[in-house]
Amino acid sequence: MKLRHFWLVSVAATGMLAATGGPAAASADYELAYWPMNEAPGSRTMHDATGHGFDGRIGDDVAVGLRSGERIAYGFERLEPDTPPAKPSHLVVVPDDDRLDPGTRDYAIGMRLRTRDYFGNIVQKGQATVAGGSFKLQIPNGRVQCWFRGSRTSLLVTAPEPINDGQWHTVRCERTGDGVTLFVDQREVASRDGWTGSIANSWPIAIGGKTTCDQVDVGCDYFAGDIDYIAVDVDEPGW
Repeated sequence: MKLRHFWLVSVAATGMLAATGGPAAASADYELAYWPMNEAPGSRTMHDATGHGFDGRIGDDVAVGLRSGERIAYGFERLEPDTPPAKPSHLVVVPDDDRLDPGTRDYAIGMRLRTRDYFGNIVQKGQATVAGGSFKLQIPNGRVQCWFRGSRTSLLVTAPEPINDGQWHTVRCERTGDGVTLFVDQREVASRDGWTGSIANSWPIAIGGKTTCDQVDVGCDYFAGDIDYIAVDVDEPGW
């Protein structure tokens, strides 16, 4: 079964209406994980609202409970690229779980964010050369990129326009058997045909940069900006 081109956060899960900047429709086949990122200031656990238990550890340098109108978000400060030392406290980390791997399923990641910077990895599972493949969303030159690397091939899609204007934007990337498609503000902006093959690794989901890096030989690619939510949907639960 193919994923429909849905917006990833259902009204039931978020309590948000389109008038408040939420998704225009709710037709997700299966909501695997949803992190509303609405914890109170000082919280160090990111809660998965689906009840599946994919809670994460919020690093001490991540600002929690930031308010922007009716939204509550996490804030990630700007760190100079490739400048030691590494700061793992800049990250939010969800422990590895086989259920979070794309495998061969249709798999989509959605989020709302804002930034004025031009670099950084937003969310990823695995890094460029790890066994089992990997995926990530990043924002070089202020333009969102989505990359899925599987057992067959890698597919990278890049938004044609930057979004580092300090305004809130929704982003969604979908990997199916037909290819990879990127949406920005509910509009398809880039796609590539092909089949990546299976993706399954033993790495955590990292939000805000890389977990294994030293800012010398391996840059940490720290994201700078605010994130309002991240959600993962699949065509079937896989368990």
